[in-house]
Amino acid sequence: MSPLHLSPEVEAALSAGAPVVALESTIISHGLPRPRNFEAAREFEALLRDRGVTPATIAVLDGVPQIGLDESGVHRIAEEDMAKASVRDLPILAARNGSGATTVAATAHLAALAGIRVFATGGLGGVHRGANETFDESADLTTLAQTPITVVSAGVKSVLDIGATLERLETLSVPVVGYGTHVFPAFWLRESAFELDWAVDDADEVARVMRARDDLGERAGIIVANPIPADQQWDPAEHDRVLDEAFAAAADAGVRGKAVTPFLLSFIVDASKGRSLEVNLDLARNNVRVAADIATSWSTVGASGPTP
Repeated sequence: MSPLHLSPEVEAALSAGAPVVALESTIISHGLPRPRNFEAAREFEALLRDRGVTPATIAVLDGVPQIGLDESGVHRIAEEDMAKASVRDLPILAARNGSGATTVAATAHLAALAGIRVFATGGLGGVHRGANETFDESADLTTLAQTPITVVSAGVKSVLDIGATLERLETLSVPVVGYGTHVFPAFWLRESAFELDWAVDDADEVARVMRARDDLGERAGIIVANPIPADQQWDPAEHDRVLDEAFAAAADAGVRGKAVTPFLLSFIVDASKGRSLEVNLDLARNNVRVAADIATSWSTVGASGPTP
């Protein structure tokens, strides 16, 4: 018996070789306030369907990884207080019949098990500032080193150590390509201070890279770094001011280790009067659209040979 439950819609699309895009559930359960989170979840799925792509929102409900949620399932992740489930948590939730919203790492892992090859998220986890002392690094990075999925993201949040994150991805042999850019995006901002070795022009080129990766027998994922449109990014001066205030507040409060990032993100939402959340939604929508294009291209290019 399969440990996964695929929705009829997702199962039919995969059987037909039609485009499918995975969506994480943590952004809904932990990243957005209620009831805005339910509205966003339905909107992300609608954006995909409008482009002829099947959405596969992923979560663990009552111990079973769900690949594609019905409306009741989306309500549950939006309204229930759920654990934040990474890959390490999946067997525990399964054994206890527990429920959890999946992180980037867990979503990528489960999507790949189901045969889904494209995943849209907001931003990746990465290496945290001060990780040389705390060893605080997201499981997103090591999971993508061994999971054949293409993830569209707006880089990583600027509260993280972007340079160290890119160095770690290079060490793990995870390709990072800029979508129409040679500059790695910084989530709320179009650009960080870090250049990328490679850029792709469009979704068709991403699909060709995916095909070549399969042909070479490589197992790592591919990160498509997709910057938010210029007219939607957070004002850089305001971004820098709020970030400085957030780090100062964390230091004054004596927040350390793994508690730092949740503290910073909560502070940033309040200090920006919700502006950071609005930018978060805009970049997520943009990533979903790009992922839809990539999945559509892959449904043609990927059909030319076996998947790994």
